[in-house]
Amino acid sequence: MNTLSPVEQRFVLHWGEMGTRWGINRTVAQVHALLFLAPKPMNAEQIQETLGVARSNVSTSLKELQGWGIVRLVHLAGDRRDHFESLKDVWEMFRVVLDERKKRELDPTLAMLNACIEEAAKDKDTSEYSEQRLRDLHEFFQTTTGWYGHLRTWPAEAVTKLAKLGDKALKLLGLGT
Repeated sequence: MNTLSPVEQRFVLHWGEMGTRWGINRTVAQVHALLFLAPKPMNAEQIQETLGVARSNVSTSLKELQGWGIVRLVHLAGDRRDHFESLKDVWEMFRVVLDERKKRELDPTLAMLNACIEEAAKDKDTSEYSEQRLRDLHEFFQTTTGWYGHLRTWPAEAVTKLAKLGDKALKLLGLGT
């Protein structure tokens, strides 16, 4: 896969652009996109040649993607080089990404909110209004992360069906027309 078709190139470039909007380095996202499309595991040299980026960028990107758990190292018989492949199941890939984002972003925010609420309860200078806003935000984060905790254990087929329900879900809950 050293040469990308126009469609593959468009996807890789777009994924890189979207990565920057999601707070991820462009090259990291492009390496992920390439491996996602690749029918077979690729080594770092193949990735470097295909994307036209520095070897150090490929190496750093692969380490980050492995840290996220969406790319894994594989060995091929008869080849001593390390090869890499992306998760191919899109539901599993997004589940892993959501788990990581929860761990890196939501869990620290919940911990900070807990600390602020405890401190605000003891602090005379913090208004009741501010304390309540913190409690409301904390409740929101707890509810959504709790809901995600349940949802992530469901089989992908169940999540897909739920997602496709759309407004029918409101009717099932007695909230829609």
